[in-house]
Amino acid sequence: MPDLFSPQSFEDPGKGPLYLQLSRRISDRIEAGALKPGDSLPAERDMATMTGLSRVTVRKAVQALVNSGQLVQRRGSGTFVAQKVERLEQALSLLTSFSDDMARRGKVSRSVWLHREIHAPAPDEMMVLGLTAKDRVARLERVRLADGVPLAIERASLSTAILPDPAIVESSLYAVLGAAGFHPVRAVQRISATNLNARDAALLEVPEGVAGLRIERVSFLPTGRVVEFTRSIYRGDAYDFAAELQIPT
Repeated sequence: MPDLFSPQSFEDPGKGPLYLQLSRRISDRIEAGALKPGDSLPAERDMATMTGLSRVTVRKAVQALVNSGQLVQRRGSGTFVAQKVERLEQALSLLTSFSDDMARRGKVSRSVWLHREIHAPAPDEMMVLGLTAKDRVARLERVRLADGVPLAIERASLSTAILPDPAIVESSLYAVLGAAGFHPVRAVQRISATNLNARDAALLEVPEGVAGLRIERVSFLPTGRVVEFTRSIYRGDAYDFAAELQIPT
């Protein structure tokens, strides 16, 4: 990596602003595979010393690559080459769990749990799940990863009459529901565009403010009873949702 940050060739004004020259150097190394996903970059002050550029110039170059998705910054850890994200097409006509969907694609799914607890229901949970203020709701919040890449943040709410102990969900929520006789058979989903806030962006390892997809799903049992109310945030650079449409005759 020493030649990457060599001070040579930064003096040529015909190559554009200094921060763009440094940004292109790093980008070219990423595209060539010399810098691989997960590799760390030196601290900004070290890059400034090696290149002879100011820390402001180095910071601007790094930020440009963070904004383009080639680098990711983790607070307290440093700057890393971002994992390459394969775009996935998800059919809107199928009700599947994340775990099953990734398994069909030959990917290894994993969850990072953020929250598995029981609470008093919020007004929207009461309305959707048909609960009263005296009832309790199980809330599950986790980051869903495929082959180590964070793709979505899933926030599910279920009545404790359906899921009395949220801690028993280790991987697939639908597998746990199915074992208890509560597997959903249909769902209504609403998809809208959103810009990721600082917390969600950090969890998904993307820049704050980038485009994402907000998906709200309400799932039903064969009896028509609501079993699940889930609000998820998906990376906008990772998912395409496809639906088959039929022309009425």
